[in-house]
Amino acid sequence: MSGARSLRFACHTGLIAVAAAWLALGQPALAQGAPDAPKPGQGSGQGPTPAAPMPDIKPHAPMPAQPGDAFGEEVQLPDRTVVYIKGHTNWDTAFDTLIDSFKSLNDYLAKQNIKPSGPYLTVYTETDDTGFSFQASVIIAQPMANPPKGDIASGKAPSGKALKFVHRGSYDSMDTTYEAITNYLDDRNLEAQDLFIEEYASDPAKSDPNALVINVYVPVK
Repeated sequence: MSGARSLRFACHTGLIAVAAAWLALGQPALAQGAPDAPKPGQGSGQGPTPAAPMPDIKPHAPMPAQPGDAFGEEVQLPDRTVVYIKGHTNWDTAFDTLIDSFKSLNDYLAKQNIKPSGPYLTVYTETDDTGFSFQASVIIAQPMANPPKGDIASGKAPSGKALKFVHRGSYDSMDTTYEAITNYLDDRNLEAQDLFIEEYASDPAKSDPNALVINVYVPVK
C-alpha cells in the first residue's frame, strides 16, 4: 500500500493509544476504592504491586460487515461530473472539516437549483502524518454551463479501474478498515495509486456519524 493510505489509518491508531493512556491513568483511582488497597507511594513489603491487566477494548471498532459487502471487488469507476471544494485539514478535525465542506456544497447547489445526481465523495490527494489534502465532491448530472470559480469548482471525479471495499461505522473507526485494505493489497502484491476515494452511501452531513456506510475505492497501478 502506498504511503498515503498507510498514513490514513496510522494516524487514527493514535486515538487508540490515547484511550489506553486514559484507562491506565484511571486504574489507581479504582484501586484506591478497593479494601486494603495500598495508597500511592506505599508498598506491601513484597515488592511492587502488579498493575491490573488492561482490558482488551477497541474504542473505534467498525460495525460488522453485511452479506454482499464488497472487499477487494474489482470495479470500473465511470466518468462523472462533480462540484467540489478543495481543502486541507488535520486528522483530529478531519470529519468536521469534511462535513462543513459538504454543507457548503449543499448550500451552493440549492442556490443554483441543482440537485445532486449521485453520492458524496472525498478524494484524498495528499497525506502526511499531521493531515491531508482533499476534494470534497458531490456528483451532478451534467457539466455546468457557467462553472463556479474560487473555493467551489466543477470537474471530473477519478475514473477507471479500482478495488472496492465497504466500511460500516464511524469515520474514526476507519483505521481498522484501511489496515485490512493494506493487508489485502500486500498479500496480492498490488500497488495502489497516489489517491483514494471515499464514497458515502448517504449525505454524511445528515447521517448518523456512528453508522456511516462508506465505499472505499483504491485505484491500482
